[in-house]
Amino acid sequence: MLEDLLRVGVITSPHGIKGEVKVYPTTDDPQKFKRLKTVVLFDGKEERTADIEGVKFFKQFVILKLKQCGSMDEAQRLRKTELYITKEQSGPCGEDENFVADLMGLRVVTDEGEVLGEMTDVLETGANDVYVVRMESGKEVLLPAIKSCILKVDLEKGEMLVHVLEGLLD
Repeated sequence: MLEDLLRVGVITSPHGIKGEVKVYPTTDDPQKFKRLKTVVLFDGKEERTADIEGVKFFKQFVILKLKQCGSMDEAQRLRKTELYITKEQSGPCGEDENFVADLMGLRVVTDEGEVLGEMTDVLETGANDVYVVRMESGKEVLLPAIKSCILKVDLEKGEMLVHVLEGLLD
């Protein structure tokens, strides 16, 4: 079921003695936590839903009070647990935005009609994301996620149309 969910954070440690947890956010918008009522916890073995009772912010972390976590010992056991939400909880994407999970596995085709390969990863850099495309040869091509390079994403067709900038295939 995790493939239908979006990871929004990882619990790093307890915060205080009342069962709050410190979360390192893995979402581009940590304020999103304020709108959430529940999260899915995944500890590497099982997933379960937890209710959010409170949200605070401390430095780069989100401090969550989960209904199912009432003590520092319980919070300690949640260390390294990943937090997930549904796409519906995340809200709609903006224009020319897609969920990273939806891009994985897309067939990447150039504007010259050549199949370049398969979308396998997204690297987050300071300026813009970079899409990793694995070619049939096994070689990887890095494409900047900018309008002049990524021309169209068609999720229904399972395809991304790109313009390969000069020098990217060298």
